[in-house]
Amino acid sequence: MRYNIVSNIIGSNLRYIGIVLLTPVIFAILYKEASHTLPFICASFVSIALGFLFTLPKATEKDIDSIKKPEALSGVFFSWVFFAIVCAIPYLFYNIGVVDAIFESVSGITTTGATILQDYSIYPKTFFIYRAMTQWLGGMGIVVLFIAVLPKFAVAGRQMFSAESPGPVEEKVTPRIRHTASWLWGIYLGLTIVQIIILKFLGMDFYNALCTTLSTVSTGGLSPNPESIMGYHNQKVVIVVAFFMFLSGANFILQYKAFIQHKWDAFIKSEEFLTYLGVTVFFSITIALFLYSTQEGNFLNRLIDGAFQTISLMTSTGFASVDFIKWSPDAKIMLFAAMFTGGCAASTAGGIKMIRWIFLFKYIKREVARIIHPNAVYPIRLEGRAISSDIGSQMMAFCVFYFFIFALSSFVVALLEKNPALALSGSITTLGNIGPGLSAKIGPMASFLNLCDTTKWIFIFNMLIGRLELIPFLALLHKDMWDSK
Repeated sequence: MRYNIVSNIIGSNLRYIGIVLLTPVIFAILYKEASHTLPFICASFVSIALGFLFTLPKATEKDIDSIKKPEALSGVFFSWVFFAIVCAIPYLFYNIGVVDAIFESVSGITTTGATILQDYSIYPKTFFIYRAMTQWLGGMGIVVLFIAVLPKFAVAGRQMFSAESPGPVEEKVTPRIRHTASWLWGIYLGLTIVQIIILKFLGMDFYNALCTTLSTVSTGGLSPNPESIMGYHNQKVVIVVAFFMFLSGANFILQYKAFIQHKWDAFIKSEEFLTYLGVTVFFSITIALFLYSTQEGNFLNRLIDGAFQTISLMTSTGFASVDFIKWSPDAKIMLFAAMFTGGCAASTAGGIKMIRWIFLFKYIKREVARIIHPNAVYPIRLEGRAISSDIGSQMMAFCVFYFFIFALSSFVVALLEKNPALALSGSITTLGNIGPGLSAKIGPMASFLNLCDTTKWIFIFNMLIGRLELIPFLALLHKDMWDSK
């Protein structure tokens, strides 16, 4: 591995992250909170300074263009680690401890939406805009952003794009990966602008509309309101946010084909999207029926509640339109199951992703058929294309490691916190970048603040590798990764 290239990738990303971190300063001035500019100026300075230090080992443009996969994986993984560190700096200025600051930072950039905050009234508006901004940057990915705007990564972009957004089936919307990254960010920005306008039209002020939108399209879920979406007491806002959460959990490449290329049948031709839609409808109706049988009120309101929370947890957003901790056990069991689904590939959603679930079911079906016809050949097809054995093996390995990490972290946290419900829901909600858990201690109206530091570090680890879909982290554990030339 050529460490000068890895160092230059990290350094380049940090320098531009430092510039972006000055954005909250503008809002601090606009909202007459100039005294709160120092945290972001300091974070920006540290990020830029680190960026220059990491680029001291020289790497030519030719070196960057010849980047290999181990170097891309390392560069992306450590870019995210340092991204989390510099984003934690502003929180330190608000009397938040080091572990809690890193927890809040990682939760933001990985779009998890778990928080350690309890009293929201002591923080300025700039603080919450910054927190929402970290989610928005992490949603589509900082490396994908810099591939789109930096000529330096024009050639090396493919390896880095795959490292930050590892998908089971590689698909691009344009022949050049830089243009693909630009279009993905363009659609992302477009959804952001449209949702802000709609929320403003529904009566939200710009500050709340901005923070809510940045947290929605990134499927992040951190809200400036301590009661999340429920705190706005507006059913129309609930419906709009649910719609944009669903879109953000759908494949952005399909959205490019539909909205830019006007191939409106792209959605109905997609096996993954139809599965995503079907699973969403199934969970929404099932939960609504459970709620209708145990709560007062008409079925339509229960359906809206069920659909909102289904979409919120499936897409790993983590917003709450109700305090679902108070729901009946059967409804919460359905929510727990929804946490394992995930959205579509090439979306901002976390989790296992629908495409992998489709593969798993087809794989099981094929193996059952092989018991009857051992010599028959049964190719597995996804989106009309045959899946190679290499890709199939990678998807199986991903699922095995995903459930292994979930089981291991659940076991350790259960021992630490003496709370199985907290351990199980906390582990999947952080590994899947979802946010709130199904225990009252970490529910949608609660906070992760009172967990022990070891538990927080475990959840920080889960959030980070969950955002990168395990692949860069697992690769770093292999000794050949570091010995490669």
